[in-house]
Amino acid sequence: MSRRLSRLATEWGEGLRSAVESVRSHKLRSSLTLLGVMVGVFSILLVMTTMRAMKQAIEGELAALGANTFQIQRWPAITFGGPEAMEKYGRRQRLTVADLRAVSTRATFALHVGAQIDLVGAEASSRFDKTPPNTLLVGATTGAFPARNWVVQEGRALTDSDSDSGVDVCVLGSGLEKALFPFGSALGDTVKFEGIPYRVVGILERKGAMSGNDQDRFAIIPLNTGLNRYGRPWRSLELLVQAPDRQSYDATLEQTRAILRAIRKVAPGAEDDFEIFSNDSLISQFESFTLTVRVGLAAVSSIALLAAGIGIMNIMLVSVTERTREIGIRRAVGARKRDILTQFLLEAVLLCEIGGALGVAAGLLVGNIAAHLMRLPSVVPIDWIVLSLGLCSLVGILFGVYPARKAAGLDPVESLRFE
Repeated sequence: MSRRLSRLATEWGEGLRSAVESVRSHKLRSSLTLLGVMVGVFSILLVMTTMRAMKQAIEGELAALGANTFQIQRWPAITFGGPEAMEKYGRRQRLTVADLRAVSTRATFALHVGAQIDLVGAEASSRFDKTPPNTLLVGATTGAFPARNWVVQEGRALTDSDSDSGVDVCVLGSGLEKALFPFGSALGDTVKFEGIPYRVVGILERKGAMSGNDQDRFAIIPLNTGLNRYGRPWRSLELLVQAPDRQSYDATLEQTRAILRAIRKVAPGAEDDFEIFSNDSLISQFESFTLTVRVGLAAVSSIALLAAGIGIMNIMLVSVTERTREIGIRRAVGARKRDILTQFLLEAVLLCEIGGALGVAAGLLVGNIAAHLMRLPSVVPIDWIVLSLGLCSLVGILFGVYPARKAAGLDPVESLRFE
């Protein structure tokens, strides 16, 4: 058995060396032949690298939701349908403090119920420094902290009494604290938004940047304080509900949906007039949104690889004709049909793999450059790299078999006479 394996390894090694030498001796022809494979693989890796970067960024941003948390809001996360859809969602009732109270009181399965609203982007200032006029001010309740995975590193979170009394206190993200208080802790000090002072009662744990944006440059004030100061008739809350564990997640979600449908008087059989989504549902929406792109890419890449395969078959047939005398000499000195078949088949696969490797490198490079320009994380989609190189091998085998069989079937005597 070991002798047979050793003999096969020797045969394949010799065939590979012959294939490499043939490719090297016809550089221009080989380059033009593998170009089609390179284009097909490049298109696959370019799109898949960019999409994987987008998906990774979305997953990272969704991790801001705490474990087993779902979010309820007036608008869907991704909107399709153009102006008609916008008008439909715009006619929906906004989510209010009354909705929050009803869910908090009646959602008995929920571990935490909270709400938040993005109030304003404004200049934040301290006695040491100030920020550009785009620092986010968020209004939130106590329950939003565990639901949003906001971990207090120093001081305390906002309490129900803060919201009920409407006091001017705030909790700072760590990035905003470092920007406004570079020499020490902000706890107990004052931060101003649009000239209004807020006493700092807590500092959040650092989360870092995501998609080029600092997740820690914001401040949180009590929800009622924010609504009283920045409330508008069109403003709608985002409700956050956290289930105790994964097993009770579905039951908690359905109970919350039933409560909202009842208090908002949604007719039986009618669709919800609010959106519920979680990490998993948003990833599913992203996958559905990109399905058409991926199917189109598969079709275009298949055509490119098919054309490349036909080109490889054509060039291999030309190579068989050019090397007829070489084949005859090899047969005359003892080469078997299997040796000739292996040599030409390996040459076809080698051409495809070189083109595939160049396409992978170009696709990864351009895809990650595009991701960088869109402020997305760099990724290396190993699964698509392996799949692409596997497709290259398959193309080489399928379109190299016929020329290889033709070369192996040549008559040695006639081949030696060929000029």
